[in-house]
Amino acid sequence: MTTKKQLHLGVFLLNAGQHTGGWRHPETQADRLLDISFYQDFARLSERGKFDTILILEQIAIGEQNERVAEERSIPTLDTLTLLSVMAAVTERIGLTATLSTTYNDPYHVAARFATLDHLSGGRAGWNMVTSQDPRIASQFSKDAHMDHTLRYQRANEFVEVAMKLWDSWEVDALVANREAGIYLDPAKVHDIDHSDTHFSFSGSSYIPRPVQGHPVLFQAGSSGSGLQFAARKAEVVFTAQDNLHDAQRYYANLKGMLEPYGRDAAKFHILPGLAPILGSTEREAKERQVYFNELVLPEIAVRNLSGTIDVDLSSYPLDGPFPYWEIDAEANNSKKSRLQLLKDLGQREKWTVRQMSQHVISAGGHHTFAGTPEQLADLMESWIDQAACDGFTIMPSHYLRGLEEFVEQVIPILQKRGRYRTEYTGHTLREHLGLTSPANRWSKVQASASL
Repeated sequence: MTTKKQLHLGVFLLNAGQHTGGWRHPETQADRLLDISFYQDFARLSERGKFDTILILEQIAIGEQNERVAEERSIPTLDTLTLLSVMAAVTERIGLTATLSTTYNDPYHVAARFATLDHLSGGRAGWNMVTSQDPRIASQFSKDAHMDHTLRYQRANEFVEVAMKLWDSWEVDALVANREAGIYLDPAKVHDIDHSDTHFSFSGSSYIPRPVQGHPVLFQAGSSGSGLQFAARKAEVVFTAQDNLHDAQRYYANLKGMLEPYGRDAAKFHILPGLAPILGSTEREAKERQVYFNELVLPEIAVRNLSGTIDVDLSSYPLDGPFPYWEIDAEANNSKKSRLQLLKDLGQREKWTVRQMSQHVISAGGHHTFAGTPEQLADLMESWIDQAACDGFTIMPSHYLRGLEEFVEQVIPILQKRGRYRTEYTGHTLREHLGLTSPANRWSKVQASASL
C-alpha cells in the first residue's frame, strides 16, 4: 500500500486577517491588535490545528496616509519576534517563524534575537528571510534610496552566512555550568569568527549559545531570479504566491531543480504556497461570503490598493473595463518583480476587469484564493500535493480569529481522516515537524578533522 504524501501547513498572521476588508467583518476582533491575549489565543488555536508553524509578516512601512486609511487595512503590525515570544509562552509544539529584513537590520543582532527565541521556545524558531520590497522604508532607516534589487539579494546571502557563522560560534557543549569545578563555559569551545566581505566586516562571537536547532529553520519569500537563487542556496522552506496549478507545478519543478548544484536534497526542501480560503456549507454559500468580504472594501479603495500594488495609476481606467496588464513593467521594478509578473500574467490570462483584479488583490494579494466547502478545499490541497505543485500550504485566513477557527474545525479533520495530516505532533522542534536535520557545527567539523 502506497503511503500518501503528508501535507506541511503553516498559518499566516497579518493584522486582523488576510483580506483587506476582513477587519470590518463583524466576526473579526480588530480592536484586539494591541492586546497580548489576542496573539496568545491565535497561537493556542493554531497549535490545536497541529500546524507546523505560525508565520508572521513584518511590516515596517504602513503606506501612504490618507483620509480613507482606516478603511484600507487594520494597523498596527507589531514586532514579529516580540509577538512570537509572547506566543511561545502559551504553546509547546507549534513552530514560530518571524519575517525579518536582511536589508534594514544587522546580522549580529538578528542572529542573537533568533537564537534567543529558539532557546526560549525549546527549538521552535524559524526565520523568514526577506529583502524588503517597499522603497519607502529606506528613509525610515536614514538611507537615501532603496538598495538595488540584485544588490539586496547579494547582501542577503552574505547576511545569512554571517548569521550562520555566529550560530556556530558556540559548540553544542560549550555551556558547562559545572558548579563543583567552578566552570560556567568552556572558552575553548566558543570561537571568534573573522568575516570580511562586500557588505559586512565582523570579528567576534555570538553572545547567545548555539540555538537548540543548531540554526533556526530558514524560510524565504520571493520568486524573482535573484530570489530563487537565494532560496536555492540558503532556504529550507519557501513561502510563495502561485495562483494556479500549472504555474505552481512549473515553479515547483524549477526551484527544486536548482538545488543540486548547491548539494541540497530536494526532499528536505519544502515549498508552501499561500492559500486564502473562504468556506461555506455549500459552494454557493462560500461564494456569497466571498462577495460580502469584497463589498467591505469600497471599490475606489480596492482600485487604489491595486494601483499601489502594481505601481500603475488606474484612476483613469473604467472600473468595469479591461485590466491594463500591459502597463505593468515587472522587470524595471526595483522592489517586487515576481509579484508584478504574477499579476501581469494573471490579468493577461483571465482577461479580467479592473474591478475583478482589484477584488483578487484585496482578497489575498496575489496568492491563490478559494471559495467553497471544506471538502472541496481538501480536494484542492490533495490535488496540488499529488501533482507536484507544492509540499503543503501557508494558510492565510480571511479574518481572525473566526477564519482560522473554521479551517481548524472544518478542514483539518478532513485532512486527518484522509491520512494527509498529523493527528498529533510527534516532535518538539520545528525541524522535527518539517523532517529537517540540524546542521552540523562548522567548528565541530574542524575539531574532528584536526584529530584525524
